[in-house]
This record gives sequence, C-alpha cells and structure tokens, in this order.
Amino acid sequence: MSNTLENPANATSAWPAWFAAEQSHALAEYENSPTPSRKDEAWRFANLKALDLSSFIEAKPVASEGRLINASTGLAGTAARLVLGNNTLLHRESSLPAGVIFETLETAATKHADLFKKYFMAQPVELGSHKYAALHKAHVAGGAFLFVPANTSVELPIEIFQWVEGANASVFPHTLIVCGENSSVTVVDYFKSADKLPALACGVNDLHLAPGAKLTYVSVQDWSLETTAFHLNSTSVDRNATCTALIANFGGGFVRGESLSRLVGEGSRSEMFSINPVEGTREIDQRTLQDHVAPNATSDLLYLNALDDKSRTIFAGLIKVEPGAKGTDAYQKVKNLILSDDADPNSMPGLEILNDEVRCSHGATNGPVSEEELFYMQARGIKRDAGRRLIVNGFFNSLLERIENENLRAHLELLLAKRLAIA
Repeated sequence: MSNTLENPANATSAWPAWFAAEQSHALAEYENSPTPSRKDEAWRFANLKALDLSSFIEAKPVASEGRLINASTGLAGTAARLVLGNNTLLHRESSLPAGVIFETLETAATKHADLFKKYFMAQPVELGSHKYAALHKAHVAGGAFLFVPANTSVELPIEIFQWVEGANASVFPHTLIVCGENSSVTVVDYFKSADKLPALACGVNDLHLAPGAKLTYVSVQDWSLETTAFHLNSTSVDRNATCTALIANFGGGFVRGESLSRLVGEGSRSEMFSINPVEGTREIDQRTLQDHVAPNATSDLLYLNALDDKSRTIFAGLIKVEPGAKGTDAYQKVKNLILSDDADPNSMPGLEILNDEVRCSHGATNGPVSEEELFYMQARGIKRDAGRRLIVNGFFNSLLERIENENLRAHLELLLAKRLAIA
C-alpha cells in the first residue's frame, strides 16, 4: 500500500514542515509493524483477510463537489457545518460564538500549533490497531478541528461530513475536539460514500474534555457496503465532565472500531453507546476500554447489534479500575438480536478491578425476535418482514432514548428508520 499512496503533507504547503516529518516517521512505523495474526488476542475472531489493503490507492479530487455539498444536510438547525471530500475541504459555514475555533485539521496545525501538538493523537493506541493508527497519521490530509473555550456553550449542534468517492479510494478522516472548562457542545460526524464502490477509510477521532465540560458526540458511519473501515476513538474526561458518545454503524463491509474512554478526573462520566444493524456478510468488530483512573467516576456502555443473514459482530470490552479509582461506578452491556440462524455474534465483556471500593457489572445477551410479537403484528395485517424491521427499530430506539437533545434524537430516529426501510 505504501507504494500507491503518497505522503499528503509533502504534497501541499498547507501542512507545516514539522508535521510532514512526523508523517514520514509514522509511515515507517506502519511499514515496520507486523500485520495482526491469529495469535494476537486483540484480533481474536476477526476476519484477517480484510486486512489486505494492497488494492487501495490515493484518493483523487472529487468529481462531484457540488453534489456532495448539497447532499451534506442533516439537522434543521446547526451552528456550523464542514464538508470534506477525499481528504479535501469542499465547504465550510459557521455562526459560532466568539472564541470557538472550527477549522480544517491542516489549518489548525499551522494557526493553532500549540493546541494541535498537545491533543492530536495524544493517547497511544491500546486496543490492537497501532499499525493502522500509524497508517492514519502517515496519510491524514483532511479533517476537522474544534476548540470550545472555557465557559462557552454552543447551543446548536455542529455537523461534519466526510465523504469518499471513487474506486479503491483511500480517505483518512480525523476529528479533533477540545472542550475547555465548563464548556458544552454537540457534534454530529457523518462518514459517507458518494458511490457504491470499494474504498478504504482509516479514521481517528480525539475527544478531550476539561473539568466541567459536556460533550455529545455522534458518529454516523454510512460507508458503502464495499468499504473497509477503521475507526479509532480516544476520549479523555476530566473532573466533573461528561462525554456521551454514540456510534451508529449503518454501512461498511468490514468495520473495525476501537473506543477508549479514560476517566482522569474525579466525578467524571463517560457514556459509550453503539447501534449496529448488520446483514449480508458484513462484519462489525468493536473493541472498547473503560479506563477508570480517578476516583468516584462513572462509565456506562451499551452496544446493541441486530444480525441478519450471514453477518458477524465482535465485541470485546474491558472495564479497568486503576488502584486509585475508589468509588468507581461502571457498567458494560452488549445485546445481540439474532435475525438468522447463520448470523454469528461474538461477545467478550470483561473486568479488571484493582480497587475494592467499586461497583461494576458487565454482561452479554443473545436472543431471537419474539414470535409472539410477530404473530401479533401479522394478525393486524403487518407482513412478517415488515414486522421484523419494526421490532429491530424498537430495539435500537430503546438506546436512542438516552440522547437528551430532542431534535438530535428525532433526527437519529429518522436516519435509523430510513436505514431499516420503514420510513
């Protein structure tokens, strides 16, 4: 793959020279790191054949810029919107409060270098994809940077659209969000394909919350069904801050998602949610870590999967309570709704507790669609297939109810209904 992809930072003057040097180092890391094997616990059950990236090439400039900009619509009211296609800025609009910085990643690296250097990929990868984090850093050329200063509230959501277009095109989306003390903001990140062609997406998002900050971050992954995707997330939550992160995996043929949430301040809270409708031969592989460093912090993880046909899901999650994290309150739950005898759910929740004064629970459940519910619907004229989709919709909506913002929740419910072909 390294023979077909150039180093973007070396090809454009928008990136500072120091970052181009870091990208060269990251490329060497990628090339010298072994490809995951069956012996790697972090890749247990994964489809390792999907890790052959030799067919993917550097993305060319998009051919349908206007169409992609027009298609980048979501919520009715937003504070700002950024549209990127094939790693390049296509459109930006903003009506944000004074002091809020919302720029492309490369602009931030130049104009706000201190902030960028402090927070960009500051958390080492711990869940297995070190090689693909290095690939991302080596080739990242576009992305979004958001800084919300202390005591600033952004009332309306911010939307980011990151597109891929073209056969075997490679994109490296990155979202870096820094929330100052007692700030609040909601961000919706859309990852979309302009066509149904094979593509590679290797994305990272960094979320950093200072004391008292509140962030709601929603990722709507809607790549083509031919796309191979890596989405690596790290979140740092300081004292009395709250981060709610929801991942909706609507697309992708092979998707590897890693989410690390580190609670570094007393009284911090992390909510980690995911909804995954999976069908055909798609595979969604998700690995998580709830790392309790500080005392009296709370984490709550709920992942919901609905599997049809010969699809596969993998969940491996760990709640880790560090020695000084007394008073930890942590939950982890994955639920699999099985729609086919050929579906393959794999769930591995886990605990590592190094302090006695804690309350932690974890678990996983598998279950079919209720035949009684289907019979009830059919008796009232609803066909069996439509009834199944309605049940799946209700299954996922039970999680969406946890989203506080009513307009955002209604928007996500509509996107889900469209995805399930009931709207």
